[in-house]
Amino acid sequence: MSSEPSRRIPLRSLLFVPGNRTDWLPKAEAAGADAAVLDLEDAVPEDAKEAARDEVTQALASWRGSMRLLVRVNPLTPEAGWRGADDLRAVAGPGLYGVVLPKVSCADDIRLADRLLSWCEHQQGLPQGYVALLPLLETARALREAYDIGRAAARVAHLGALTAPGGDVERAVGYRWSPDGTETRDLRARVLLDARAAGCPHPVAGLWADLPDLAGLESFAADNRALGYEGMAVIHPSHVPVVNGVFTPGPDELARHQRLIAAVERAQAEGAGAVRFEGRMVDEAMAVASREVLARNSRM
Repeated sequence: MSSEPSRRIPLRSLLFVPGNRTDWLPKAEAAGADAAVLDLEDAVPEDAKEAARDEVTQALASWRGSMRLLVRVNPLTPEAGWRGADDLRAVAGPGLYGVVLPKVSCADDIRLADRLLSWCEHQQGLPQGYVALLPLLETARALREAYDIGRAAARVAHLGALTAPGGDVERAVGYRWSPDGTETRDLRARVLLDARAAGCPHPVAGLWADLPDLAGLESFAADNRALGYEGMAVIHPSHVPVVNGVFTPGPDELARHQRLIAAVERAQAEGAGAVRFEGRMVDEAMAVASREVLARNSRM
């Protein structure tokens, strides 16, 4: 299966925007969000969904900003009247970076979405795999099968664990949210490992629901970065600068990576495989990791 890997980049912050408030997109970009998720599911009342779909479709066609646009469609389930399929047909086009797919339970859900998106891409004259896919793991089964879900289609790019107080994941798993969210750490780590093993390139985590607690958000984001995530979904513009700051390497960190690479290359030129660098032994594996950090930062 072909894909468009060159379009898949790290996304530090993905800001949810109600699908019936596309006029907020300039505010989302002004906040610094790498991507906006136009929400056609939970953020839109039932009687306003068709109008919101039309509004989102128009916004995708007219958007000229640098911020990438994703759309959270309605579920691809008979219970939802297959409304998600109508959403995909409407929004899939050149202006769409990716689809956020809710209520995923297993790999078959991803394969169905992949087939539908492939058809949409063909109809629009787009390369197969043009539209990225971000599955929401909102059931215990989906969380358990994250590896299979991540491998089900090449377009799955930003798989991760989006935990929050009172949401679908809390109900599915049964954890009790604490002020710092530590009870979900093992879950977030497990899904991160599955995403990496499945080859999903840029996993994202989330969410932080306490709007005024920016210190708590920063700590939670730092924990996600320490686990290996590359970004977070957020629900308020005030959260974007905090999350971007956590997931952006600072000048000192970047300089250290450059020094490490130089030290390893000097050692290799002298016939050594490892070298002492700032109190630690480093070798080519560490240099490779440092090069990847610098490459990711150059794309931000």
